Amino acid sequence: MAVQLNHTIVHATDKRASAEFLAHILGLEVGAPFGPFLPVATDNEVTLDYYENPGRPVTGQHYAFLVSEEEFDAMMERIRAADVPYYADPSHTQPGRINHHFGGRGAYFDDPDGHNMEIMTRPYGSSSS
Repeated sequence: MAVQLNHTIVHATDKRASAEFLAHILGLEVGAPFGPFLPVATDNEVTLDYYENPGRPVTGQHYAFLVSEEEFDAMMERIRAADVPYYADPSHTQPGRINHHFGGRGAYFDDPDGHNMEIMTRPYGSSSS
């Protein structure tokens, strides 16, 4: 069996709010709770398992999602409709813009806990042809 990422834990102050936020933006669904986790499954069967750890601060992480051109357009519409600030860069110095890395498009936005989410249409290192 090849090594595959199966799931990752995403710390949140409110797991329901954070899971629903990401699921809405990405056009996915929040799954049924599994123990203390609230999962959001991607199409390649990797789940982001939202988890609350009361009394402990949430440290922002980075999560990147490879999407089609059509999905990118729909996600950007949802981001704009929800008045979520977005950026062309991970440092958030280029507000209201997208990037065009490797001949594709990409954008960054924060979730409710400050996790730096990225949507992109071309994987890093891919050619523009």
